[in-house]
Amino acid sequence: MNKIITCIDGSVVSDQVCAAACWSAKQLNKPVLLLHAIEKNHSPATEDLSGAIGLGARSSLLNEMAALDEQRSKVALSLGKEILAHSKALLVANGCHDVEKTQRHSGIVEAICALENDARLIIIGKSGQQHAGDFKTLGSHIEQIIRRVHTPILIANQSFKTPRSFMLAYDGRETADQAVQRIIEGGLLHDLTCHLVTVKNSAPNIEKKFQQTKELLTNSGFEVKASLLEGKIFDALMKYKESSGVNMLVMGAFSHSKLASIFLGSNTMEMIEQTEIPMIVLR
Repeated sequence: MNKIITCIDGSVVSDQVCAAACWSAKQLNKPVLLLHAIEKNHSPATEDLSGAIGLGARSSLLNEMAALDEQRSKVALSLGKEILAHSKALLVANGCHDVEKTQRHSGIVEAICALENDARLIIIGKSGQQHAGDFKTLGSHIEQIIRRVHTPILIANQSFKTPRSFMLAYDGRETADQAVQRIIEGGLLHDLTCHLVTVKNSAPNIEKKFQQTKELLTNSGFEVKASLLEGKIFDALMKYKESSGVNMLVMGAFSHSKLASIFLGSNTMEMIEQTEIPMIVLR
């Protein structure tokens, strides 16, 4: 796993995605692969219309549609090349020189899956091209990507700044322990202060496991600020996030625990939608 797959589409968050890629490349000492996917045109297929128009007009109209589709494809290809060139120049200007580019004629989910074997990290913007300026609207493919890939995913938003700290919600279950281990082994979050939090619950030995996790992270070189919270899970976590000024959220993906139901289960996308700081999703 050698490259930081960085998904760009020319939307208003593309430059912030590049900023996240530049930071990640320096943290991991890995090259960046800029990925632009040209989605398949969803206009009606010519064979679907061949029986719906008169015989006299059929041939000329279908030929015109084919010519328009060809022209649209050429424009999309040229635009994609410009987007890639702009993003590479931005990365190089910010000290990230090991940058590759690729353009795929496929959906973004399929393109990422095809490249995942050589991926160390995947970076994608919170708002896609179709939702420019609407930062509470998710790129339409984010949930599919989270569910289908097993590489860590960094979701950037409209204002990426070099993070100094991150918050990890811990619930004492196996998925949380796996996330902790990936943080320790991964390298991306090294040198950042870890805000380790949990909301008191009925899980057996939760406080003991929480303390053991704090010690594990501390012994692995992290500065850890550990807090046992009380109250409703969602409210307690969001209140802590706001009061502590953390720069990034880190979570495991799609667990089934009560705590995970806020961060990782069916409400994952709502959680991503509501936060204004970058988020890392671990599988």
